[in-house]
Amino acid sequence: MTPATLTLACGDATARVSTRGAEWCAWSCGGREWLWSGDARWWPRHSPLLFPVVGRLRGGLARFGDRALAMPTHGFAAASSFSVVEQSADRVGLLLRSDGATRACYPFDFELRVNCTLQARAFTVELQVGNTGTRPLPYSLGLHPGFPWAGGGQLRFEADERAEVPVISAQGLFTAARRAIPLAQRRLALDEALFADEALCLLDARSRSVTLQAADGSAVDVQSRGFAHWAFWQPRGAPFLCIESWTGHGDRDDFEGDFAGRPSTCRLPPGERASYGLRYRCREPRP
Repeated sequence: MTPATLTLACGDATARVSTRGAEWCAWSCGGREWLWSGDARWWPRHSPLLFPVVGRLRGGLARFGDRALAMPTHGFAAASSFSVVEQSADRVGLLLRSDGATRACYPFDFELRVNCTLQARAFTVELQVGNTGTRPLPYSLGLHPGFPWAGGGQLRFEADERAEVPVISAQGLFTAARRAIPLAQRRLALDEALFADEALCLLDARSRSVTLQAADGSAVDVQSRGFAHWAFWQPRGAPFLCIESWTGHGDRDDFEGDFAGRPSTCRLPPGERASYGLRYRCREPRP
């Protein structure tokens, strides 16, 4: 199915959302682009949706009892076709339901609803996972947007965080080792060297909000609801920075258990729904 691109407008702000992966793919306010362009020279995405896994599985396999099924990194939602179930000038709702293709790697029945709302200086994403099956639904959920970044500036956190992050292996798996980062007084001065080898992953973070403040004084504030972890990623030398919100994370390098037993995996009872929210607010430099 050919994906459609849906345009939202509110005052001088515009945004675009694709039915492919329910991906937020453009955001303009005050004559400025705030979301990464998707330039394929660096990274051909804008804001992929991560479900039913976040990160990598050990060996690329999801184990369900005696079955081991291949699962893409970050799951399949980002490449799936969503249906439009709601649309107005400044809001769109999209829905993904389980089918034969999803059950081939994830043998569960579910609904994943994504509601996107544009405001004058903000973009809100509401996510809802529904268990439409008869057994508990194990999953992880995340959003992976990139924002233009020319170097310098800082990340500011709502609460005190540990000044160290897990070391990630060459295979993209979490290890027991940790490395120090220059986080002090809830501020992390940004430098490309921080991301030279791997993403920065703040697991079980205290902060429910974080701000990316650029060297020119402009900023993007991110507020989250229901997400336990933050991750920050930049391909080497790329002119953008991703601020990722996760409910779960990739496998440990020694993990060999069942999919439902992965650390930080959500388990939703049959017939129930769980909701999550993210709000991105842009702030232009003060005169």
